[in-house]
Amino acid sequence: MAQDKLILVGQVAGGFGVKGEVRVTAWTADPMALLAYGPLLRADGSVGLTLTSARPEKSGVVGRAKEIATKEQADAMRGLKLHVLRDRLPEPDEDEFYLTDLVGLEARAPDGGVLGTVKSVQNFGADDMLEIAPAVGGPTWYLPFTRDAVPDLHIADGWLLAVRPVEIGEREPD
Repeated sequence: MAQDKLILVGQVAGGFGVKGEVRVTAWTADPMALLAYGPLLRADGSVGLTLTSARPEKSGVVGRAKEIATKEQADAMRGLKLHVLRDRLPEPDEDEFYLTDLVGLEARAPDGGVLGTVKSVQNFGADDMLEIAPAVGGPTWYLPFTRDAVPDLHIADGWLLAVRPVEIGEREPD
């Protein structure tokens, strides 16, 4: 897998107070890790925010950034999504992975046939879902990222085993 992928780690929530501090919602296990990643990047790879100090807050961090001097500047950045290069993240432990590492994997059926490719990992509030782009074309479909639906992961080999849920109308008769 390419190590130069941008990984979404947070989003600017706006200004905090009147002295130019910024509130950042963190999507990392440890919100304070945002300081260690160095410059946080925009989706195009340019520098978006460089935190120089921070303190934890309920949904992330509040801190100072090199690019922000006033509350108005912080508020103007509200909604900015912040990324880091994949190789800036710590290597996961054995039997662990980042969800982003699933993107691009081939989804194979239990019979070995190729169902498609993982296009993205989404979470609509209940659990993670893999968006699969079918190998034969057509609209994408979603597969719950559960042990039942994805019993085997072979990330290093570029594929995962996908067991599609039985669709309505295709069920076995009782």
